[in-house]
Amino acid sequence: MTEDTFTLRPNDEFIELNMLLKLRSIAQSGGHAKVMIADGEVQVNGEVESRTRRKLRAGDVVEVEGAKISVAASEEV
Repeated sequence: MTEDTFTLRPNDEFIELNMLLKLRSIAQSGGHAKVMIADGEVQVNGEVESRTRRKLRAGDVVEVEGAKISVAASEEV
């Protein structure tokens, strides 16, 4: 399993699940991200997530296709 950290931008308190999958090139498009989530392929904090626009905040962990992505807060304020 590959592990990665996604750091939120300084003024952002969250990122939507579908956007994270696109930004990390796990999903090829927003539509592909929706299908992956609807098919139960994505887990957030150890539980299958069905909400495409789930707001991910610092401390959340996403697991999909052998990848584990931890969401972290920006160190800048």
